[in-house]
Amino acid sequence: MADDAFPASIKDAGVLSRRGFAALSVGAGLAAAGPALAADVVETDIEIKTADGTCDAALFHPPGTGRWPGAIIFTDILGLRPVFREMGRRLAADGYTVLVPNPFYRTKKAPVIEGAFDFSKPDDRAKLGPLTAPLSRATQITDTTAYIDWLHAHERVNKRKKMGVSGYCMGGPFTLVAASVAPERVGALGSFHGGGLVTDKPDSPHLLIAKIKAASYLGVAHNDDQRQPDAKDALKAAYAATGVPAEVEVYPANHGWCVKDNPTYDAASAERAWAHLTSLYAKALV
Repeated sequence: MADDAFPASIKDAGVLSRRGFAALSVGAGLAAAGPALAADVVETDIEIKTADGTCDAALFHPPGTGRWPGAIIFTDILGLRPVFREMGRRLAADGYTVLVPNPFYRTKKAPVIEGAFDFSKPDDRAKLGPLTAPLSRATQITDTTAYIDWLHAHERVNKRKKMGVSGYCMGGPFTLVAASVAPERVGALGSFHGGGLVTDKPDSPHLLIAKIKAASYLGVAHNDDQRQPDAKDALKAAYAATGVPAEVEVYPANHGWCVKDNPTYDAASAERAWAHLTSLYAKALV
């Protein structure tokens, strides 16, 4: 991926510190957990066979032998790491079986970035090139199909319920791809500060909306909207043409606001985004 492929809002984000990674331990999300305690959630490292190899991933579900609606969390560009494990635990505590894949499994097992990372430094951004290079629309399709099939078949998933997908930054387009490859299975979609949802290319992710049946909520970062003010209108128009329930909202927060180890993390806006996601899931995953 070329340097100019990174959204300017990502380049401006600043330093992701070693302390940021370390702070996101198991205890970090307990106070914000849902009806069950996140500490009680069952967490398992698993592997998923894909068209191109084996994806390492984390699976979370409530304790016991029940079956819950499936949900997939697609990470931002720094991949599967403690902050996304925390998100997986928190969502599972609300009554879901949650899969968080490592999107860069072709190149390296998670965590793919260790220590401090500064988006404003070209040398640090260059580390992401080998990770993102294998990712394309074709691999997004085969990967999301494999994740959905694997999760749907899992013994802790209620197959009579629709599945939810959520994504952050780079994971935003993955949600649209996933919902488009399995429209009968994916019932809800949440994208937060999604990167590159609307482009001028023929494979722009927003063009997939015509294939989507999932009720959707798309939270747009304030600075992303400033740089691309027409994107939200293109998203709204695409959803309006389908009749699928959708809300596109610009937040008063900058790109990356939902992710705790990001220097642009905004707790109030992150909690609001999480509330929208869980409310959407509660209504749509039936």
